[in-house]
Amino acid sequence: MPDTSRSQERLADALPLGRPQEAGPSVGFRRLLLERWSCRAYLPDQVPDDVIAEMFATAQRTASWCNTQPWQVYLTKGEATRGFAVSLAEHARTHQPVPDLTVPGEYRGVYQERRRGAGLALYASLGIGREDREAREKQQLKNLDFFGAPHVAVITTDRDQGVYGAVDCGAYVANLVNAASSLGVASLAQAAVAMYSDHVREYLRIPPDRLVVCVVSFGYADTTHPVNRFRTTRADVRDAVTVVDR
Repeated sequence: MPDTSRSQERLADALPLGRPQEAGPSVGFRRLLLERWSCRAYLPDQVPDDVIAEMFATAQRTASWCNTQPWQVYLTKGEATRGFAVSLAEHARTHQPVPDLTVPGEYRGVYQERRRGAGLALYASLGIGREDREAREKQQLKNLDFFGAPHVAVITTDRDQGVYGAVDCGAYVANLVNAASSLGVASLAQAAVAMYSDHVREYLRIPPDRLVVCVVSFGYADTTHPVNRFRTTRADVRDAVTVVDR
């Protein structure tokens, strides 16, 4: 194993996470990443068509393996979003999850700590105690209502491209939510809806050669709702990057 301790010390100096630059070409992009957050309560207002078009045109610039651009998006608006939400809730009451993609078998160590920390912060923002299982389940079910968002984008990948197609779609999702944020539109990437991929495919008439990766709910944030006041944290860059220089 290479000795990376000195490299990591240099990395800490080179990438001072949490200290915004005062000027430079990347400051706007960096600020966008620092300020974007996941919205879980929306106003009913529809996002104008021209704003939606700009969001998705920007995300379409996402890099992909051999430029295959494997994502295909199914976008709802207006009453179609509410109808989709009602159908999901009804389906989930009587059916077990059937995801297209393999879900994590277990979260261990630091991954479990981060997951638990995010969940506790979410419930704390709503005044839900750790032992209040009923309130937690009620909040979780809001995933299937897209937290009241007026729009939902179902992100699908080409079945034959396997894991690399899904990875490309993940990059697409990241660019889509950041594009939305740059336009003043709040969003949330949700895997919970993809747990019912069979129903999503049937309801939206998605061809069988497409796999449901996730959905992105979006609209204008209800900034008065307490759930939108909590923020998740990020690990120090040194916990994620190991420099090998010899």
